[in-house]
Amino acid sequence: MEDKERIISEIAGHYREILKLIGEDPDREGLMKTPERAAKALYAVTEGYRQSAKEIASKAIFEHDDDGMVIVKDIEFYSMCEHHILPFFGKISVGYLPKGKILGLSKLARIVDVYAKRLQVQERMTARICRAISEIIPNEGVIVACEAAHLCMKMRGVEKQDSSTVTFSSSGKFRENPELRKEFMAVCGIH
Repeated sequence: MEDKERIISEIAGHYREILKLIGEDPDREGLMKTPERAAKALYAVTEGYRQSAKEIASKAIFEHDDDGMVIVKDIEFYSMCEHHILPFFGKISVGYLPKGKILGLSKLARIVDVYAKRLQVQERMTARICRAISEIIPNEGVIVACEAAHLCMKMRGVEKQDSSTVTFSSSGKFRENPELRKEFMAVCGIH
């Protein structure tokens, strides 16, 4: 806990300096506690650096003798763009073909959070989630689809309000078999 408090305190000091650099008075009433609040928020939204997907999943791997596709769709997530440190957010759908074992459904959502709560680009996050699930549980294939809105595209730069980005990553039979990909996409409502 002491390390967390030290880190938050150091980040708060930097936020205080940033407020000064942009022309604000960090001692005015509305901003007096902002550096600490912002530091706590940044610490929370980057929690994934301090978590292990493998460790989280290890508590919920179960025997299973069927190979039917398992899908958890529309897992909401919030992340931060590594290029602008602005939020991007949306939904992720995960599917896999079990091979003797299944993973507790909530653990798929927790794995998404481990990778979402880091600075990154959407493409890399999608691939990392797919790779992690592929490595954590025996499977015949994994597929991950992510659709997100990026504030770096909406608030600044090109300012395209209705844009969204869709990324996919797959392994095993999902990569080899277009019909499996189509089935996954149909169930998830992806056209």
